Amino acid sequence: MKPTAFEKDVVEGLNASPKKLFSKYFYDEKGSALFQQIMQLPEYYLPACETAILKQKSSELLKELPLANYEVVELGAGDGTKTALFLEALIRAGKTIRYLPLDISPDILEFNRDFMKQRIPELAVEPIPGDYFHTLESIKTRKTPKIILFLGSNIGNFEGEKALEFISFVKKYLNEGDHFLLGVDLKKNPRTILAAYDDAAGITKQFNLNLLDRINRELGANFTPANFDHYASYNPVSGATTSYLISKQAQQVRVAGHTIDFKAFEPIHMEVSQKYSLDDLENIRENAGFRSVQHFTDSRDYFSISLFVV
Repeated sequence: MKPTAFEKDVVEGLNASPKKLFSKYFYDEKGSALFQQIMQLPEYYLPACETAILKQKSSELLKELPLANYEVVELGAGDGTKTALFLEALIRAGKTIRYLPLDISPDILEFNRDFMKQRIPELAVEPIPGDYFHTLESIKTRKTPKIILFLGSNIGNFEGEKALEFISFVKKYLNEGDHFLLGVDLKKNPRTILAAYDDAAGITKQFNLNLLDRINRELGANFTPANFDHYASYNPVSGATTSYLISKQAQQVRVAGHTIDFKAFEPIHMEVSQKYSLDDLENIRENAGFRSVQHFTDSRDYFSISLFVV
């Protein structure tokens, strides 16, 4: 039988040097529940900062959106609970909008649609399931002016030049006068950032180790999660926050019929979360070819919702 993408990625990643796994596989049922706990942690400042901006800066943001009609396209929409704040502000301003949530999970899109129906009954919702690298094509020929949303600091999951490549890719689907609204975690005190990815309660550690449990369950592996520890680092120059699992000892693990050797203290690269300065974002704007960008930040300048204009 042909291996699944999950099996292929796991086997290739664990045979790579250095070893790596992919954060997109964190979110099985237990992983999703653990991430919801992370979102509530006092150290994990990102959701509260982004929500504060959506609540407190929406009127300023709306001044930059002069048209009466928009299609709001959200990439990796999730449950939509935060996005509702922005959609409500658009409607209060008298704008006619259609919301197009794009997500790889049909189940989360169903939740999103039901949530929006209850929260904003007058809102037209058109969910589009699938990988947004493919489903974005379906909006290319639509004539209504677009606002594309990519919130939640998801841009931080792209390493190095891949962030610019992604933003340039999105721009291909925008026309003159369209907007791209990007949630960005900003560079700040390194200790504040590091605490968000290595919380005192150890929930982030559980979240990372849960991927080993998933590999055991779905690929017949024999990881002993207790033999691995979680380690996070932050580079204040590059802005990269990186998470690893560290093998506590030399060991062998069987995964989908393959034997994987670990040296003592050998890392598995799990995730990167890139942080940006406003100057970094200006450079991205220039290199991606947007006309302008305006930043809306929280009171501590921890986070920005940045509006790029085509």
